[in-house]
Amino acid sequence: MFMRTRVGALAALAVTGLALGATLATPAEAAPKAPGFLAAADLPPHPSSPWTAGKVTRGAGELGLGVCAKTAVPAHSAAWNRDFRTELETGARQVTVVLPDTASAKTLVSRLNRDFKTCATRIEQADPGTKADGKDYGTLSVEEGAHVYGVQSETSFGALDVNLMSVGRDGRTVTVVDWGQMGRLADAPVKAFKKTTVTAVDKLH
Repeated sequence: MFMRTRVGALAALAVTGLALGATLATPAEAAPKAPGFLAAADLPPHPSSPWTAGKVTRGAGELGLGVCAKTAVPAHSAAWNRDFRTELETGARQVTVVLPDTASAKTLVSRLNRDFKTCATRIEQADPGTKADGKDYGTLSVEEGAHVYGVQSETSFGALDVNLMSVGRDGRTVTVVDWGQMGRLADAPVKAFKKTTVTAVDKLH
């Protein structure tokens, strides 16, 4: 994953350089204002280490829309990202994209949902020595809706990684939240992550 965890095959799926899809402001136009972002306190509580939040940064960041996303940030959009970390091997990231119109935002959400649903299959195709399992945790009722997914991977040498991912939309603004650590889906804080996702979408505007 984009985080400081041992993600093995998951990292191989990340598409780098996706921030290039975000349109930069010219000197003649004012830089767009960033939508609202999660705070450290909004992340699923860690049992032994507090979360810290990085700055909200322009662009989609090094790994774009998430470890399982093969969809790039669309051209003619504006993107921001924020990283979160604990003192242990758990991290999270939020990427928010403002599209030119609602139709474009709906298209991006549709593509990301497809990416997240097929992530486990693509992990195994990319590395036959890795076993991956995906889980669809369903939709959430917030603004124009959100959807939560999970994926775990186990390499041939025994490394275990788990990620929870969500995509939500408010009008023409789309946000993606990605959480990960070493472990299995059975140990992932799904209920708390759903709450985090609702908060992320609610905070956009």
